[in-house]
Amino acid sequence: MTDLSELGETIKAALPGAVTGASVAYGELTLQAEAGEIIRVLTHLRDDPACLFRNIIDICGVDYPGRQKRFDVVYHLMSPKHNRRIRIKIQTDETTPVASATDVFTGALWFERETYDLYGVLFTGHPDLRRLLTDYGFDGHPLRKDFPTSGFVEVRYDDEVKRVVYEPVRLPQEFRQFDFLSPWEGTDYVLPGDEKAKAN
Repeated sequence: MTDLSELGETIKAALPGAVTGASVAYGELTLQAEAGEIIRVLTHLRDDPACLFRNIIDICGVDYPGRQKRFDVVYHLMSPKHNRRIRIKIQTDETTPVASATDVFTGALWFERETYDLYGVLFTGHPDLRRLLTDYGFDGHPLRKDFPTSGFVEVRYDDEVKRVVYEPVRLPQEFRQFDFLSPWEGTDYVLPGDEKAKAN
């Protein structure tokens, strides 16, 4: 733990104003950084001999709708040389873009597309920022906390018309029969197999 704490303090000292905080949780170092300085931070973490975080593991989003800057963008890196992992968190809002990390880590390309698709976080300088997991005409970003749990439309292939069709989401429950009796009082219907027990 002290080794990671010392590393966090060393990184903060090397990047004044860019890294605003460091903490150790669950055996991993987490840095809080300024969104406008993310490229500088990632480049330092990749190239500095004390860090050498050469592998990008993931970029993901977290939604806090009550905050002014509602999104955290979280970068996960790994150093094979030092056998360490690190997490970098920045904050942004719905309209302020974050600089793309694709020039620092080529593998960031699809992670940033996924974060854009699911949260709506914009990345400037990204070579191909388009949806990755949802359909082309999809409306909204499904991992935002204000996105309806049932969605808006569903997409399916209709064999009768021989094409993909869009329909409003329906949640039919005609196959569910709710029995509100307690399990100790039993049911009003015979369960399969019970008729044999009561035959004699």
